[in-house]
Amino acid sequence: MRVVCLTEETTEVLYALGASELIVGISGFTVRPPEARREKPKVSTFLDAKFDEILALHPDVVFTWSDLQADIAAELVRRGVEVVCFNQRSVAGILEMVRRLGGYLGLHAQADEYASRLEAGIEVAATRGAQRAVRPRVYFEEWHEPLITGICWVSELIEICGGDDVFVEHRAFPGAKERILADPLEPVRRDPDILIASWCGKMFKPDVVRQRPGWETFRPTLTDELHEIESSVILQPGPASLTDGVEALMRIFDRWEQRQG
Repeated sequence: MRVVCLTEETTEVLYALGASELIVGISGFTVRPPEARREKPKVSTFLDAKFDEILALHPDVVFTWSDLQADIAAELVRRGVEVVCFNQRSVAGILEMVRRLGGYLGLHAQADEYASRLEAGIEVAATRGAQRAVRPRVYFEEWHEPLITGICWVSELIEICGGDDVFVEHRAFPGAKERILADPLEPVRRDPDILIASWCGKMFKPDVVRQRPGWETFRPTLTDELHEIESSVILQPGPASLTDGVEALMRIFDRWEQRQG
């Protein structure tokens, strides 16, 4: 089989399953695993694709993700390419994607074993999180102009790691537009202990937060609890968020808990 992966998570899974030889093209945004960038042709960004280059690779299937790549998927279908579009937006959905991807390619056993290892890691994190003497209240900021709160799997991972998402009700909204905060002062009113930013590939600048009008009393700025987790780690709907993303959250929460005395 010849496979093109237009988002990073399917590439990462296939490498983990020992099936990297199936991949003939990847997204230019792929950073995990690093060898994929060296070995595979880059045939798309996230919202745009090089259709002629994809067709020249003669793929048996192209893997895409969500409504954000719907236009790419539709054009490939019109050009006669088989497309599988995953739409995972929760921790359970990520694990199911791993199993479905493996099943599609005849790698059922490998995919189930890998997903089970990811699940075991989540269970360990949940046990640690449940043992916290005090739980941090967390504001996760996915974008800053306008303010956008975290997607479902991020909110779930905050909870698993022993924190409380102050915008937990927003996890029900799959699209970023639905998670835009109409009132930019609402995070201040919700009074979190910690801010975690992941600005979709843009470097987080704490001074931008400190200089926001009306945010003078925002507790994380006063206690120096402004943190960043790279979007390639926490905003990837795949293994990265369940492994490195969980580790990053745990480090932030552990340090905060220690400072509570």
